[in-house]
Amino acid sequence: MTALTLSTSSAATLRADAIVVGVAKGPKGPVIAPGAEAVDKAFGGKLATVLETLGATGAEGEVTKLPAASGLKAPVVLAVGLGEAPAKGDGFDAEALRRAAGSAARALAGSKKGAFALPVEDAAAAAAVAEGALLGAYAYDKSKSKSNSNGAKGGKGKGDEDRKNNGPLAEVALLGAKPRDKAYKAAAERATALIAEVNRARDLVNAPSNVLDPASFAAAAVTAAKEHGLKTEVLDEKALAKGGYGGILGVGQGSEAPPRLVRIAYTHPKAEKTLALVGKGITYDSGGISLKPAGHNETMKCDMGGAAAVFAAVVTAAKLGLRVNVTGWLALAENMPSGSATRPGDVLSMYSGKTVEVLNTDAEGRLVLADALTRACEEKPDAIVDVATLTGAMVVALGNRTFGIMSNDDAFRTALHEIAEEAGEASWPMPLPADLRKGIESPVADLANIGDRMGSGLVAGVFLKEFIEDGIAWGHLDIAGPAFNDGGPFGYTPKGGTGSAVRTLVRLAERTADGDLG
Repeated sequence: MTALTLSTSSAATLRADAIVVGVAKGPKGPVIAPGAEAVDKAFGGKLATVLETLGATGAEGEVTKLPAASGLKAPVVLAVGLGEAPAKGDGFDAEALRRAAGSAARALAGSKKGAFALPVEDAAAAAAVAEGALLGAYAYDKSKSKSNSNGAKGGKGKGDEDRKNNGPLAEVALLGAKPRDKAYKAAAERATALIAEVNRARDLVNAPSNVLDPASFAAAAVTAAKEHGLKTEVLDEKALAKGGYGGILGVGQGSEAPPRLVRIAYTHPKAEKTLALVGKGITYDSGGISLKPAGHNETMKCDMGGAAAVFAAVVTAAKLGLRVNVTGWLALAENMPSGSATRPGDVLSMYSGKTVEVLNTDAEGRLVLADALTRACEEKPDAIVDVATLTGAMVVALGNRTFGIMSNDDAFRTALHEIAEEAGEASWPMPLPADLRKGIESPVADLANIGDRMGSGLVAGVFLKEFIEDGIAWGHLDIAGPAFNDGGPFGYTPKGGTGSAVRTLVRLAERTADGDLG
């Protein structure tokens, strides 16, 4: 992972491959953001004018590179847009800083060191810049060949150099931060721990399904648990059958890669609250017998993004030593069509004892979640949050960058929305209309796994609510849109897996540890 350092050096004297400065949209053209005074001085106070001549406006995400002026040790100045300049006396929005830092880090791919002279007037701003830079520096290359350019294995060839030059920025030096100040130091340490786990989630989502199946995902959780002092329990197909986990088994029975349910838990000796996090972990989703149409299969390795987020959040809580117990449940299966696969019309006996008629095998995520939610409820946590790439309907409703939030408790739903926004993740609260419950009635079972087509993203939430014990606050995050970016990168968001919801879950754990959720 990219290294992060706090530096008191001047932007004029620090040796780096490039100096990153912020530029905002002012009423009369671009204006240089605080933090870049030494760089502007090297340009004779005319840096904004030079940038405007080059076409820079200060628009969010805009990146402009120019040769450094004499007197600067770095050879390149990279100006990144921050959007509208704030009112006098106000600071820049944290998310604007994250996105700008992320854009700059992406633009510096292949460089050894970038000196970030962005506004860091307090520890919160420094945290935003650090998070954005570390997020933007991410790259996934684990599936690329390690052979040299002529195909021979071993040795150091041109291919190795190309990967080095195209790899992520190696070091981020945060200028203006105060390494001896406890608040700045804590912000940097938190950012490093948090983004390492966001990137873990991204790696898991990006891993091909022939590399990451339920068993190997479970093994990764066990390995991480040993490293960070966490407790794990892994239920294989035999244990699932013995325990009556009909939802997870029903989804996974068509695949040669059997399902798993993983419990990974962090406990703090002084914790007063317990959170249960449940993640959908479909390591590949073909749709099963209700096969997905052409053009919808290619990115279905991402259907375990919820489980990846839960896994990463539990590890982060351990790294940060949060005063809260956090238990993660990873419901892992591969949804494949075969002679042994669940058929439309089959009835599954769930772990809760309820029966579900499967009318569409491509509505499988709610089946594995239902079993895991029931199991999580047995431990009587103070709150449960599930995370899932659950419905295409949520993407239709909210687009590719915003996840939906549903809950059996309006206050908890509001809190989750506020926490997500605070963490920098776009979200929107959604209802659970009672009238949609009638649509999941079945003539042959307690429930059907699908209901009305209209509002089907909400129907999925209504279904999941059936498996939550009365008196336990529950939230459902449908991250189907933002979990995987199949377009071009933007801000700190790469192409591919994004690590969606990790930051929200960690912030929830922090707020719970601090007693802010009651």
